[in-house]
Amino acid sequence: QVQLVESGGGWVQAGGSLRLSCAASGRTSSTNTMGWFRQAPGKEREFVAAISWTSGSTSCADSVKGRFTISRTNAENTVYLQMNSLKPEDTAVYYCAAGLTQSLWTLRIAGPDYWGQGTQVTVSK
Repeated sequence: QVQLVESGGGWVQAGGSLRLSCAASGRTSSTNTMGWFRQAPGKEREFVAAISWTSGSTSCADSVKGRFTISRTNAENTVYLQMNSLKPEDTAVYYCAAGLTQSLWTLRIAGPDYWGQGTQVTVSK
């Protein structure tokens, strides 16, 4: 099993920045990809960004491209999501995710194998 714990959510005005962190523990050696998904009220959960533990290659949704950056620190088993130029439509619960797959596309489309508990991000106008 893999445990994922998010932190860093909160409230920010439009145009501001937040950085989310996700600390992974347990059988982290079994995972190859990490990512972030989000779910706004009344909407389905959607992909935000993903990263490979080994290569560091990344993928992100068009809606956040140029504003959000995903990164990782392998030594600390931690993944980050730097969110800049936040918009009210970025308001959602953000979930950290881990996948056994090596494919960022598969993580994005099929979903992860492990989820964090989520952290709320609220962006006001």
